[in-house]
Amino acid sequence: MSGAVITEGLGPSASTARGGFWLGGLLAGAVWVGAALVVSWLPDAIEVGRTRELGLAALALGVALLLAGLAAPLLGATGLRLRKAGPWLTVLGFAMLAWELLTAKWALLPLPFFASPQGLLEVYLEDWPRLGESVLRSLWLLLTGYAIGAAAGFVAGVALGWSRAIGYWVHPVLRLVGPLPATAWLPVAFFVFPSSGSASTFLVALATWFPVTVLTWSGVAGVNKAYYDIARTLGASQRFLVLKVAVPAALPQVFVGLFMGLGASFSVLVVAEMLGVKAGLGWYLQWAQGWAAYGNMYAALLVMALMCSGLVTLLFKGRDRLLAWQKGTVRW
Repeated sequence: MSGAVITEGLGPSASTARGGFWLGGLLAGAVWVGAALVVSWLPDAIEVGRTRELGLAALALGVALLLAGLAAPLLGATGLRLRKAGPWLTVLGFAMLAWELLTAKWALLPLPFFASPQGLLEVYLEDWPRLGESVLRSLWLLLTGYAIGAAAGFVAGVALGWSRAIGYWVHPVLRLVGPLPATAWLPVAFFVFPSSGSASTFLVALATWFPVTVLTWSGVAGVNKAYYDIARTLGASQRFLVLKVAVPAALPQVFVGLFMGLGASFSVLVVAEMLGVKAGLGWYLQWAQGWAAYGNMYAALLVMALMCSGLVTLLFKGRDRLLAWQKGTVRW
């Protein structure tokens, strides 16, 4: 009987969710189809390219949403996930339509500071080799610097939290050097390191190192002493206490430090790439601004936002997988 109660309790909710996306998907699809018609049939007030391609892309998305809305009862869990995105897809359709009207169709926003949707699409279709190379260079620099900084911060944090002697000597240095913005070390980094690439990697690593060190140290120092006493009673060695007791217990704090370090590394990445490297999203932004190519700049900003959000999402996926017992306590 309890099973029947549970089934009955879940059934209307799932049915409502799928029904909600049936309406939301149809509405979002209608908005995007309408936007496609406006893009294709309303004449442009300024000379822009790629209008046909933009109209076809909006039409394809609109038709896909209409079909998903009609098939919502058959999509199961996918329909439930799409239901959550329904309002956003509708709002994005209206936003794209307003953007198109204010720029390409009515020219109410001044050029070149406000690019049209066609301008961004043109960048992605024509300048993708340079933009793609910049994305790969930025990813390599970010991941290399972040990995070095995270590893160094983890080791330093464990050492500080475990050893009083290390904490006595390193803590004052950490308090003095750590709070300084990594960008303040730009002159020193470009003087000490032989190339702009290695200097940029150092700055990204430095920005990551401080929050990872502090949070790892806090996690290790806050482990319940009773865990150590029980492990010692069972004959655990010092190595076992560190690797099997202190580190696992501190992992929630470690991941908070990794998240904060990843956020800090993003800001340093842009500044570092603007001041020396020959490719990268920061360099691409500076190049686009210098040539007043604001469409390229907005296109790069959108790619950077998606890249950063994707990396943070991957970090949280790894956290939820490793710390399944804490899944959902920190949301992204």
